[in-house]
Amino acid sequence: MLEQPATRLRLRGVDHTARPTWKLRETVEFYRDKLGLPLVHVISARGWGPATHPDFLHFFFDSGNGSTIAFFYYLGSDQPEALVGRAAMPPLPDDHVFDATHTAWLVDSEEELKGWKRRLEAEGLTVSVETTHEVIESIYVRDPNGYFVEITRKLRPLNAIDSTDAALTLRAAMDAEDAASAEGRRVIAIDEIWARKSTLLNPDGGHAAVSIFVPRLEEFASLTRAARGRDDCTVTALDIHDRIDAAGPVEFQRRALGLKPAVWYGLFTGGICGRIEIFDRDRVVIAPAA
Repeated sequence: MLEQPATRLRLRGVDHTARPTWKLRETVEFYRDKLGLPLVHVISARGWGPATHPDFLHFFFDSGNGSTIAFFYYLGSDQPEALVGRAAMPPLPDDHVFDATHTAWLVDSEEELKGWKRRLEAEGLTVSVETTHEVIESIYVRDPNGYFVEITRKLRPLNAIDSTDAALTLRAAMDAEDAASAEGRRVIAIDEIWARKSTLLNPDGGHAAVSIFVPRLEEFASLTRAARGRDDCTVTALDIHDRIDAAGPVEFQRRALGLKPAVWYGLFTGGICGRIEIFDRDRVVIAPAA
């Protein structure tokens, strides 16, 4: 398990996030006028000391619950070449490094989420389809700088199973990276972390040729239900996981499980013992390890 800091210090929530912008007017119009976030504060400064630091505006919008989203506008500076044209790109994570940095706003219901999709489209913006992750459903749009803006609703509250399973996953990832580093290589496939996690859950190796560990959470429940209905699988209840065992290869299909792609691609986050032979958008086959 990951150890928690033994201290009374506690962070009280996000005060603000900040990003650079080279589009002053467009950024103000997007966040203030299209998203409806009040402009609450501006810092205007003659640099911040170093000779290389340009004069700037640092402006803040109220993003809810006492937090703000802020932008730095550096006077007389040029937009980096890497940002040129990004605002016109569709709201798809084609550049996973750049698009990993984004802000998500919370709404209360599916109706509100759909309402925001209609509102943004009426403003002439390209909005993604509703995307279901494990515990949230979201839409995405790009701001005038090309940054992702996400609007999301919670599908369920997080619970103790989530936090315990999260700690196991990160421990497995760190253990896998330590082992790979000792061998002079890097971990590049999630399969290796899933396999490492299965050994944490069953350190004595008391499972079948193929074993799938399923967190006892609603978004993965259809996998366990499907396994219980099959003659070639058995299901064993562990602490916070169910373990699906099989003697030979097992196949599952996304549509039969009723899963959206974003959940499907994380289907084995609980851990697996076996070899993934096929894992595409609609079908997965896990065979005994060679």
